[in-house]
Amino acid sequence: MNRRSAEESKKRIISAALKVFSEYGYRGACMRLIARQAGISVGGVYLYFKNKEDLCLTMMKERMDELSGELDRAIDMNTPEGAIASYIRVQLEYARRHKELILTYGKDQGFSFGVDLKRKFAKKQRRIIQNIINKGIKTGIFAQCNVAETARIIIGIIRGYVLSIVVDPENLFTVEECNKFVVAGLKNNGNRL
Repeated sequence: MNRRSAEESKKRIISAALKVFSEYGYRGACMRLIARQAGISVGGVYLYFKNKEDLCLTMMKERMDELSGELDRAIDMNTPEGAIASYIRVQLEYARRHKELILTYGKDQGFSFGVDLKRKFAKKQRRIIQNIINKGIKTGIFAQCNVAETARIIIGIIRGYVLSIVVDPENLFTVEECNKFVVAGLKNNGNRL
């Protein structure tokens, strides 16, 4: 099997797994269902993934990498205000677009599944937000603040949104109002925090 064919097979399996996990949940999904959805043998799935957990973690990492790419493109060449607003917009829209996956992870597996992967991702995201805030402070657009704590607050807002998708979907706020609130809080109006 050549490298290109192997990558295509792996992508097909991950795409099939996403559909199966979304439909049946983690517990209800099995490698047999995923193989059938991908149109390959069960043995073919095991060529690429040790087990269901390995496949699910790989899928999760792929989604995090995809989100990171979208975030990088959204904040690139933006003012600090635009970058923070774009960051929040992409995060919330991505969560809404991939609601089924969030529901699967949240309800079926609990939020502790893949916790090491999630922590690594969150740490990288905090650094991105801190860099945006620091740039905003240096240019005078944002007020002086505790940058690390402010980044945690922004991450907390995003996590609250994701959690609301699972437990309280009627209580989701709009991207626009969230951005107004966060950007207004960061802006330098001559006041020191």
